[in-house]
Amino acid sequence: MKAFLILEDGTVFTGTSIGSKREVISEIVFNTSMTGYLEVLTDPSYAGQAVVMTYPLIGNYGICREDMESYKAWPDGYIVRELSRIPSNFRSGDTIQHFLEEQDIPGISGIDTRALTKILREKGTMNGMITTNENFDCDEAVARMKNYSVTGVVKKTTCAEKYMLPGDGKKVALLDLGAKMNIARSLNERGCQVTVYPATTAAEEILAENPDGIMLSNGPGDPKECTDIITEIRKLYESEVPIFAICLGHQLMALATGADTHKLKYGHRGGNHPVKDLETGRVYISSQNHGYVVDMDTIKSETAVPAFVNVNDGTNEGLKYVNKNIFTVQYHPEACPGPLDSGYLFDRFLKMMEEGK
Repeated sequence: MKAFLILEDGTVFTGTSIGSKREVISEIVFNTSMTGYLEVLTDPSYAGQAVVMTYPLIGNYGICREDMESYKAWPDGYIVRELSRIPSNFRSGDTIQHFLEEQDIPGISGIDTRALTKILREKGTMNGMITTNENFDCDEAVARMKNYSVTGVVKKTTCAEKYMLPGDGKKVALLDLGAKMNIARSLNERGCQVTVYPATTAAEEILAENPDGIMLSNGPGDPKECTDIITEIRKLYESEVPIFAICLGHQLMALATGADTHKLKYGHRGGNHPVKDLETGRVYISSQNHGYVVDMDTIKSETAVPAFVNVNDGTNEGLKYVNKNIFTVQYHPEACPGPLDSGYLFDRFLKMMEEGK
């Protein structure tokens, strides 16, 4: 069956329908990862977005459900050059085509994803529609797209209630802003007892349980939309509990302490982004998925200092807070692009908790 991708600027791509046949309007973003498509599909940070995979062949190693980063897939749509329909992998339990159908995700294959990515890089991230309706009205579709925005996605992706991963080490409170499972797992594998809290949890409830450390997770959407959560994070900042924040958590901590954020032209999404540690000068290959960054010019020197910078475009990739046991990063240390480049940050957090006591 034919499918069409219509962009907000009126560009139309024609391909083949994959997954669900329903029509969807979403923000179109691209990811440059060569592997890890299942992790991309199940990353809650993609809620409200349709993902273009720039690598041309997707699905060749099938679906390995133990690699899922969430209990379900989150993107609104999926866009690929070529979909492998016969996977080859001893761990594979399903095909990506069936997985997309099961998760009710509409998609399109057989289009020039290189040309599509160039449009998004040159014009910036824009909304789009995936449809199987051959009689679509382009003007009407574009008008509907202009009214779409990504909203309410943190509350949509966070856990419904508090739960715990038992451990005999440090007690870590993880605020789930749309967390990938591997964050809690990375802490738990280091012996930590991890209690996961919904994003709307009051700071008083978290602090009342006397955690040794607090983790702020990744998540989707515009950080400035999370006004109530920012208020609670400010209270966590004012406590003396060590804090480590990733991605959206990094942005929310910055907002809670007076800095500002802005939207990137087309974001950072992929497993090949170089970041430089400003303390050591060492460059790490990182996994990233974000459309917003902390504005370097708004960081108060008495509050925080830049700790990491993106080698490609010079944007902020991490902060170390002054006179506080708090550090934050924009990228994903629980992912394995290097393959283990930034896993040491979890060990740094453990050391911080030891010294904090």
